[in-house]
Amino acid sequence: MYPPRQSSRRPPSDLSSGSLSRPRGLIRLVAGAALAVLVAGCVFAPRTIHVYDPDCQITSRQMILQAEQMPVFGHCRGEQCGAMLVIFGAVSAATAVVSGSIVVVGNVVYWFEKQNDCKRVEAAK
Repeated sequence: MYPPRQSSRRPPSDLSSGSLSRPRGLIRLVAGAALAVLVAGCVFAPRTIHVYDPDCQITSRQMILQAEQMPVFGHCRGEQCGAMLVIFGAVSAATAVVSGSIVVVGNVVYWFEKQNDCKRVEAAK
């Protein structure tokens, strides 16, 4: 008969020994990238700009979300740095949600204003 077939898979004992753990260099790289993103935290604020619409021949208002970088504190140690990173991340996320909502509502209002003004220009033609 045929000889027993050799399996290329590792026996279960090899899997439980932790020999398949991720390389530490990759974990450090990902952690460093996450740290850099959190340290360079941003605060988001709504801003109103004026935009010219050539079809309606009017200048309308539009809201945009503007990001401003938060100051980075370089003299922290240990748990202080971890706490600051958590706070920066929370502040950044909170300002993005609140300011983003303001921008959406503001742009809806400005769109209705623009539609009202644009109808008057079309009626004058």
